[in-house]
Amino acid sequence: MLSNSLNTNEIKNAAGTEVEFSRLSTSDRKTVFAQVAETPSQPHRLTISHVESGSGLNLRRRSLLRFDKTIISSVDTVTPVTVSAYAVVDIPVGAITALTEPSNVVAELMSFMASLGASTTILYDGTGNGAAALLNGGL
Repeated sequence: MLSNSLNTNEIKNAAGTEVEFSRLSTSDRKTVFAQVAETPSQPHRLTISHVESGSGLNLRRRSLLRFDKTIISSVDTVTPVTVSAYAVVDIPVGAITALTEPSNVVAELMSFMASLGASTTILYDGTGNGAAALLNGGL
């Protein structure tokens, strides 16, 4: 279980600066965090949720980690708009005995998003190969 306060460098922005979040709500399989000291009209949320479907060997768990940040449009400087980024992991939990391969797939996603090839440095600024492809619409 995550702490009620994510304030010890668990989350960083593009500049590598810590962004603090506090638990806002928790239900059966969903937790929502709000950025500490956010502007009330511009919510910045982290959502973590899990859904299971199927049964037996066909049992799957779909887990979501999502950030949504409302900002004021830089075009008309009045309109609120929301930017979202999320990752989904779909695991065939009924057909595996360990999380080794799901862990490998998550590691591959994270390394592609936050690094440049053989680099061992985590890039928070969106210049990792995968992040750049997403941000710039590249293939």
